[in-house]
Amino acid sequence: MLKVKLPDASVLEFSRRVRPVDVASQIGPRLARATLAAEVDGTVVGADSALPEEGEVSLRLLTAKDPEALAVMRHSAAHVMARAVMRLFEGVQLAFGPTVDNGFYYDFLLDKPISEADFPKIEAEMARIVQEDEPFERIVEPREKAIVLCADLGQTLKVEHIREGLADQETVSFYRQGEFIDLCRGPHVPSAGAIKAFKLLSVAGAYWKGDASAQQLQRLYGTAWFSKQDLDDYLKRVEEAKRRDHRVLGKQLELFTVDQAVGAGLILWLPKGAVVRRELETFIYGELIQRGYQPVYTPVIGRVQLYETSGHYPYYADSQFPPIEMQDGDRYLLRPMNCPHHITVYKSKPRSYRDLPLRLAELGLVHRFEQSGELSGMIRVRGFTQDDAHIFCTDDQVADEFRGCLDMTQFVLKTLGLDDYRVRLSFRDPSSSKYVGSPETWDRAEAALEAVCREMSLPNLQVAQGEAAFYGPKADFIVGDCLGRDWQLGTVQLDYNLPSELRFALEYIGPDNRPHRPVMIHRAPFGSLERFVGMLIEHFAGAFPLWLAPEQVRVLAVSEKFEDYARQVQGRLAEAGLRVSGDYRPEKIGAKIRSAQIELVPYMLVIGGREMEQGTVAVRDRIEGDLGAMGVEAAIEKLKQEIRTKAVRKKS
Repeated sequence: MLKVKLPDASVLEFSRRVRPVDVASQIGPRLARATLAAEVDGTVVGADSALPEEGEVSLRLLTAKDPEALAVMRHSAAHVMARAVMRLFEGVQLAFGPTVDNGFYYDFLLDKPISEADFPKIEAEMARIVQEDEPFERIVEPREKAIVLCADLGQTLKVEHIREGLADQETVSFYRQGEFIDLCRGPHVPSAGAIKAFKLLSVAGAYWKGDASAQQLQRLYGTAWFSKQDLDDYLKRVEEAKRRDHRVLGKQLELFTVDQAVGAGLILWLPKGAVVRRELETFIYGELIQRGYQPVYTPVIGRVQLYETSGHYPYYADSQFPPIEMQDGDRYLLRPMNCPHHITVYKSKPRSYRDLPLRLAELGLVHRFEQSGELSGMIRVRGFTQDDAHIFCTDDQVADEFRGCLDMTQFVLKTLGLDDYRVRLSFRDPSSSKYVGSPETWDRAEAALEAVCREMSLPNLQVAQGEAAFYGPKADFIVGDCLGRDWQLGTVQLDYNLPSELRFALEYIGPDNRPHRPVMIHRAPFGSLERFVGMLIEHFAGAFPLWLAPEQVRVLAVSEKFEDYARQVQGRLAEAGLRVSGDYRPEKIGAKIRSAQIELVPYMLVIGGREMEQGTVAVRDRIEGDLGAMGVEAAIEKLKQEIRTKAVRKKS
């Protein structure tokens, strides 16, 4: 007898072998038709997957209303796309076709390159397959028989994957749809008719299993939705994202550049971008000082032994630059993390419990050797600056210090108008052996952190079991931008590993005159300055708030007759500490205003005959348009007040 527990706590009993779709049929025929997949004891499976013959399972039937069903449908759309490509092109070798955020892709090995010009005919063939509405049929075969099947189909990449990647599997599964059969774990929707709206997006290069020394593949990206309206809305967001692309705006607004003469993934901050960075640095340092942090400066290079002690080397050697070999045999490494350096600062003298908590902060440059295909503007780089801080404290101080870190991250996000965020608490999996420290220490730490977060009423708090770092629990801030995209930015992490006797053996002398082990907290509200600024460029579409804007105000002379007065006004603004320029070109005032708007200057001060006679300026706001005439000092005070409050204004 099988007991099936449903989300409403009701229980259905079955004396025969059933599938989720059979359970749906017993509830009602409409639900059976709507069921696209199911969640069984937390695992998403196909609607036709066999449930256990006995025992008890928790079952959630998934329909088009559920995000999990959307992911299953997109996986099926990847198969439909692959089937269409095989119908249209000769000698297609299939690689893999997973889902990704908002869509899917499939990697192909074929002689003829696919281009965007081929998209209409591929989409038309996909539409025919969807119209045929054939079922997705799951087939399970012994591994050796599966190898023969793939060989007979001429799919040599699949043969290699079964032999090497699935060598420990006794059986493997395929999905058949009409003449198309593909090695796949699934799950899939019942039939292709569930795919209501789709679009091919782009084609790019890829490598078999991500290995740059392996075959070059073609990766075809697409998206699929349960309604045409959802697809249209998504495509509009894609177009808006292209308009906001920080790589495009960064070039147009002269914020940053990447030059192969310097190296891929290494950011050159141009003067205007450097202004944005400097303002953020000044802001965060001012806040750090108020909160009791002590700034330090440490080298961007260190001896390999330091990172061997921390565990960063050789365990993460694949993502680091190779060591620098010295003539005397010593080896140095571009630092991948700042923590070992701050630990060394802590160890520079004996510490007492009276010294704790010790809060050390640094905007520290670190390096990671990201693969070239993963580099993306400022978002994914090889050299980046972390607004890093490390707090050394006692066990009793952990809750308060963690609260302070969370509060500071909230303050930073609020200041920048980033109010759409959630906090994810990552805890250990008690059944896993990868975590260092005793279970009692973990339980105490997790309970303390969760209590802090509950007390602070953090928005959309989530607890993720098994997602903790191996050295301790952590809290990550997942921030949504104006397009609804998620960015993992600020993080606060608790660490019992690096202070331990197995690593750096940190100590402080307690009130009992005996040595004790401190706890470490890692925190970075921005995360990476490069990534954070890249996100801000896209979030604001390059139109920064006044306090961050590289150029805050531009003086526009209507004609050369008013240039002397305009330059006097410009000088007064500069003396007041504003970032100001003047446009004295022999152009019409409309053209000058358009130039300032295109360059996203927050304010324009227009000066003509009336302004010169009355000693005023005509203020034009990038957001609200013409604000009328003001005295020069009144205009200066208005701008300085907006800067002081760090106002983030948006178009209504």
